[in-house]
Amino acid sequence: MKNLIIFAFILCLFSSCLEKIDPAKLTNTKWELTEMPGTTLPANAKATLNFGDSLRVSGKSFCNNYGGKAEITGNNVSLKNLFGTKMFCQETATAENAYLSALNQVNAAKLNGGKLKLMNGDKTLLVFSQSN
Repeated sequence: MKNLIIFAFILCLFSSCLEKIDPAKLTNTKWELTEMPGTTLPANAKATLNFGDSLRVSGKSFCNNYGGKAEITGNNVSLKNLFGTKMFCQETATAENAYLSALNQVNAAKLNGGKLKLMNGDKTLLVFSQSN
């Protein structure tokens, strides 16, 4: 019985570590990319991520515009049906390809203090700061 109580306590402790993302906290918010681990961000262009009504997403991927839909279940977040314009901008092409690839790999997120981290498992893919 003692082991069962200890096991239940540990289970509750670990389950509290799993942050659940409240979709209402993302609805109608705007974010600017501040970090993409492993990639230097272009100095002359920005990437943005906007969450609209019904968690529709849109933004700028340094050169092109994109859109799609976010799905949130607990702490699982994914971006679905992403589409974008197809202009070629040589100065930002590498960063843009890395950004769009990262968006397609997202399966989790953390929201804390004006920062949004999009992740794949425990690996941080993109870090955004909330903008107005």
